[in-house]
Amino acid sequence: MTRLHEIAAGVHVLRHPVLDVNATLVVGGETALVVDTLSTAVQAQELLAAVRRVTAHPLIVVNTHHHFDHSFGNMVFAGAPVWAHEEAARLIGPAMHARATVEYPEMATELACTTPAAPTDLVHTAADLDLGDRPVQLRHFGRGHSIGDLVAVIPDADVLITGDLIEESGPPQFDDAYPLDWPDTVAALLPLLTPGTQVIPGHGAVVDRRFVAAQHEQLAALAALIREGDADGALPERVAAKSPFPQDVSVHAVQRGYLHLKALT
Repeated sequence: MTRLHEIAAGVHVLRHPVLDVNATLVVGGETALVVDTLSTAVQAQELLAAVRRVTAHPLIVVNTHHHFDHSFGNMVFAGAPVWAHEEAARLIGPAMHARATVEYPEMATELACTTPAAPTDLVHTAADLDLGDRPVQLRHFGRGHSIGDLVAVIPDADVLITGDLIEESGPPQFDDAYPLDWPDTVAALLPLLTPGTQVIPGHGAVVDRRFVAAQHEQLAALAALIREGDADGALPERVAAKSPFPQDVSVHAVQRGYLHLKALT
């Protein structure tokens, strides 16, 4: 049975074994918030059942970004408003579905029964939700893991939900990321963190400010290597060899960074 684990008063995390992805439930006085809906309708049904074992409140949904493992369960929450960044909303659809089916054939059967459901409520840079005596702040600090990353802040619990802007169980992923912008985006959220803040990453265990600051330093170091490599005309493989992250993800980050720098010239 899939279960939520309470990490702060009224804040529960479900760490799903498939892709080690996190979904979060935040319970207010009148409404409850579900942040990220997992990869498929089957997984989302498990999530909804776990949510209903905790609360019967009406639900609001937030997608931290457009990737299928954080948004394709939206269809199960039909009737609930679904919030996302405007760019993420644009990308949740058939193209992402086709990509997920190719990249994760082991989930093809479940994905075939899953229809991406577009968000209903869009965020440009900020939105504030009221769960009934509990405020939640949605913030877009810039591009990073994707073009439309949202962070959810629960001030009264000192909890921050980052989506894949922060990763714990593996290195950051750069498939359609913005490696040159990513460090500044994480730097913008650091002032929100106290030494006691619990940070829920997109994948893996709950972390703290020290972990986020360390990952920011790694992202900044990679961005600096990309800029230096571009100026020197270095091959992506040579730059990636110096990266604080594994070679395979770093090569892609360097290639993405070079493309973005070329677009600026």
